[in-house]
Amino acid sequence: MNILGISGSLRQASFNTALLHAAQELAPAGMNIVIHRLHDLPLFDQDVEEQGDPAPVTAFKSAIDNADGILVACPEYNGGITGVLKNAVDWASRIGKSRQAAALTGKMVCIVGASPGITGTVRAQDQLRLVLRRAGARTEPQGDVLVFQAHTKIIEGRLADERTREALGRHLQAFADRLTAAATEL
Repeated sequence: MNILGISGSLRQASFNTALLHAAQELAPAGMNIVIHRLHDLPLFDQDVEEQGDPAPVTAFKSAIDNADGILVACPEYNGGITGVLKNAVDWASRIGKSRQAAALTGKMVCIVGASPGITGTVRAQDQLRLVLRRAGARTEPQGDVLVFQAHTKIIEGRLADERTREALGRHLQAFADRLTAAATEL
């Protein structure tokens, strides 16, 4: 089971990127999580798209195509999703010149998030679910991994809080179970 990990933060010491690294460690047997950085994606511009997707966009869409599912670590900025994450969804929601369907169409997405605040990333995750559904993706499982006060749980880039590690492990197992069930439904 190949999972594409995406962090909605570009920050080098990002709590959300650290959460993806923890997910790689805690993934259930048979789940491989590969992190795809969003640093090179240009801002979405339909004029650019009409000339053909830039190489970073093509690589991003290919990574989505080749994944069985997507794991998004969603930060919360000002009560919503980050611009970089919205930009990535915008590119992945477009068909482009050489595709039959948008990369996100029918793709199952699991969302987690970490924030120094006391509510974690609840508002951003709700907003991201709405945007992803609008783009044709499926968001599963429905439970949340909301790592609040992340600065006390992620120490030197490592998820150190055992309760949070256990919750993340359970969430990843639920995602694996949903992906397996969806594959058998086909």
